[in-house]
Amino acid sequence: MSTELLRIVEEEYSGIKAKHPLFSPGDTINVHYKIKEGNKERVQQFQGTVLTINNKNTNGESFTVRKVSGDIAVERIFPILTPNIEKIEVLRRGKVRRAKLYYLRGRKGKAARIKEKLSR
Repeated sequence: MSTELLRIVEEEYSGIKAKHPLFSPGDTINVHYKIKEGNKERVQQFQGTVLTINNKNTNGESFTVRKVSGDIAVERIFPILTPNIEKIEVLRRGKVRRAKLYYLRGRKGKAARIKEKLSR
């Protein structure tokens, strides 16, 4: 109850409503974010698996996305309430039983797969 009230008050004072879809660790998402290079601005996509969501239901909420390209893994931390995120697409829902998926860092290939959550 109090965390819900706190979230509503923080949204009211921050002036930014939650415009992104709900996602959780294990989901595969595509983040469209703005990059400024010199005087040009463009939108870049980062697609990967959500490892963790930190400081949930606060203004400092952020999430970590891990992408594996070949043998190189890249992790990126995005703050939720930044104007640089244009949109977030949830591509696939993952079935996991942990809030932090740090164990995926030590795995590669088929060992790092996450089962898909089937919805009815």
